[in-house]
Amino acid sequence: MALLQVKNLGIAFGGLQALQDVNFELNEGEIIGLIGPNGAGKTTVFNLLTDVYAPTEGTIELEGNRIIDKKTYQITQQGIARTFQNIRLFKDISVIDNVKIAMNSQMHYSMLTGILRMPFYWREEREIDKKARELLKVFDLEKFAEADAKNLPYGQQRKLEIARALATNPKVLLLDEPAAGMNPTETMELMETIRLIRDKFSISILLIEHDMSFVMGICERLYVLDYGRIIASGKPEEVRNNPKVIEAYLGVE
Repeated sequence: MALLQVKNLGIAFGGLQALQDVNFELNEGEIIGLIGPNGAGKTTVFNLLTDVYAPTEGTIELEGNRIIDKKTYQITQQGIARTFQNIRLFKDISVIDNVKIAMNSQMHYSMLTGILRMPFYWREEREIDKKARELLKVFDLEKFAEADAKNLPYGQQRKLEIARALATNPKVLLLDEPAAGMNPTETMELMETIRLIRDKFSISILLIEHDMSFVMGICERLYVLDYGRIIASGKPEEVRNNPKVIEAYLGVE
């Protein structure tokens, strides 16, 4: 059974059918890509997977359990985390606090214990701090732990957002254009980082990306959206040579 299954998914905004009959699956340990021209509906899929929008048709299952109608925080607790096209860090707090905030559901002390700073509070805080620093080390960000997030270079902010998503302990990680705005060196580093976190944390990854060299270099399978429908799927080389995909990107005479 696939880890994540999307079946006949669709959504309409008034009279506009933004997505229709979208089907795909993500297996354990896979890195797959969702690609397509601007406006094809890729980010809308992510918004449906994380309850930003409610679908008007179809179903979404994580490990065989239906997750439609669950709140965003419940979906996160069940194992789906995401990043965004536009970086959404807490920019005026420290790098390490950005990661620790995402670990909130893993902390078990009561409000009273926290207010009184009882021993259990300090044990929990030390453990969370240790986990957060270990996660930052994976992304080579531990040296920036005490710096404000807004002071990180752009590429490092992207990595911090991924680290924060990983701090929720997900089974599925959704990356929305992770290489956007990066130079070629940063993009290559990101490819290695994504492979590392897949292998180190046993996480399945679904990503949206416009950089075709990035997509072709890291994804094991691809799904192609155009005008809200899946028009092709398969291995990167198969998709690259698919006439429907070429037409969607380049048009025809």
